[in-house]
Amino acid sequence: MIAQVGRKYQIEIETISKAKAEYQTDEYFELDLPAAPAVMVGDEIVVEGSDIPEDKLEGVICKHLGFPVLSQKRRGSSAVSLPVKFRGG
Repeated sequence: MIAQVGRKYQIEIETISKAKAEYQTDEYFELDLPAAPAVMVGDEIVVEGSDIPEDKLEGVICKHLGFPVLSQKRRGSSAVSLPVKFRGG
C-alpha cells in the first residue's frame, strides 16, 4: 500500500525499519523521531504508536499537498503500521 500511495501522488517515501530494540536506544531518541510504529507527513507526526487507516493517511497526504481531501471513507481499507516519513509538495 505504501508504494501505491507514493506512485499515486508522486511523492518520495522513506521507510525506516529497525529491530524493536533499536527504537528504544538513546541514539534513536536523539534523532527526534516519533515512537514506532509512526507516520509522519512532512514534519507533522500523523500517528505515533499505532496503525493508521489507509483513507486517513491518504487524506493527510492530500492536505499536505494542497489537494482536496476525500470525504468518503473506503470500506475495507488497510492500515499502515510502519515508521514512515513522506516528503513531497
